[in-house]
Amino acid sequence: MTYLLAIDLGASSGRHILGYIENGRIRLEEVHRFDDYLREENGSFIWDIEKMVSEVKAGIAKCERLGKIPATIAIDTWGVDYVLLDENKQELLPAYSYRDNRNNLIQDEVAAIISQEELYAKTGIQKANYNTIYQLYCDKKSGKLDKAKYFMNMPDYLAFKLTGVIKNEYTEASTTNLINAQTKSWDEEILDTLGIRKDIFSEVSLPCTEVGKLQGFDFESTVILAPSHDTASAVAACPTDENGVYISSGTWSLIGTENLSPVLSEAALKANFTNEGGINHRFRFLKNYMGMWLFQNIRKEINSGAEGFSEKISYDDMMNLAKNSGAYEYIDTNDISFLAPSSMINAIRAYLKNDSMPIDAVINSVYHSLAKAYANVVSEIESVCKKTVDTINIVGGGCKDKYLNQLTAEYTGKRVLAGPVEATATGNIISQMMFTDKDLTLEKARELVKISFDIEEIK
Repeated sequence: MTYLLAIDLGASSGRHILGYIENGRIRLEEVHRFDDYLREENGSFIWDIEKMVSEVKAGIAKCERLGKIPATIAIDTWGVDYVLLDENKQELLPAYSYRDNRNNLIQDEVAAIISQEELYAKTGIQKANYNTIYQLYCDKKSGKLDKAKYFMNMPDYLAFKLTGVIKNEYTEASTTNLINAQTKSWDEEILDTLGIRKDIFSEVSLPCTEVGKLQGFDFESTVILAPSHDTASAVAACPTDENGVYISSGTWSLIGTENLSPVLSEAALKANFTNEGGINHRFRFLKNYMGMWLFQNIRKEINSGAEGFSEKISYDDMMNLAKNSGAYEYIDTNDISFLAPSSMINAIRAYLKNDSMPIDAVINSVYHSLAKAYANVVSEIESVCKKTVDTINIVGGGCKDKYLNQLTAEYTGKRVLAGPVEATATGNIISQMMFTDKDLTLEKARELVKISFDIEEIK
């Protein structure tokens, strides 16, 4: 049996998932799970990269103990965040989280130097206060960038800690707002204009290529580049076509379509779509919305004693509370007040100016607001890309939420499919298969996904 290891870190938790072929189908086996690597220190949100590295290595060691040695390993994470190393390849800490508020006042300062219109024409990336471009400008102003010799997005940094090899992977780099959408390489004009040093970036490397040999273990394995941005991996595994829309439903909901070239029109800019890199130089034309993050925080509060619940509740309990509530109001799920509030429940009530809104209505408001947002994005995709969407494919952990799936079908009026659940790990795994088997095309890999996993049509 040939095992392939996908190491998938979300913004809330990480997993090690072994993949292999059995009876012509992809099989997945979770071997390690970990969380709690986001820290709040001195008023800042930072990543505990020491814990991340330790857990990544612990999961690999567990594979060895199980006697299931992976032939290849690949890592994917969320986008935009990074680690800087000095000339001795030592970390320049802290490694800030995109949820930190240090970027809030930087956007206008950057816009005074290079306009959003010019940035979009070059990179095709939506404006968001957490984009890497703003974080790096903060590092420039603080003097931290002066000490840096190497820049690596989070999955590239973790791969470096396993191999000693420094690379910048394309799909992850595309989230920085510093990759030129046409040349698919670092935009030196943007870097020069902002005074961000060019020498800290390495040449952009493509998915399905080698990083290096695994070091520090008593077995041989090759670390390769998956589509290192988790959404790029999820979309790689999404059995969609040119008239389809995907929703990668996790901590964030990413709603988009797959294009062969970037859409850099004024309409795309005004609608704030992003053109992020995908496998085989495809483009993920999408919007980001806060998704399960809202539910995660509400549940955490309730289970910490808020709202008078005597017993801990599950996500299914929350879903049933919402379904049985006849009340809801619409929120902008991307409002900055929901990015990192001390109380998500109070933030939603404050947004709606309704301090007495019952908790079931609060949860139901999130459900209806997300479904409405999905419908709006689908309509915008049809208009901007001049295509007719016939099917929406929801993938990721959020596709298990039957109520949200049903509301999505109702609000959009489209055919809705749910699955695969483990889309990100699956996309990571198939990229490793494509590295090993050069005859395995993306189209063939997606057909393999279709026959390997349950994909449910929402009625």
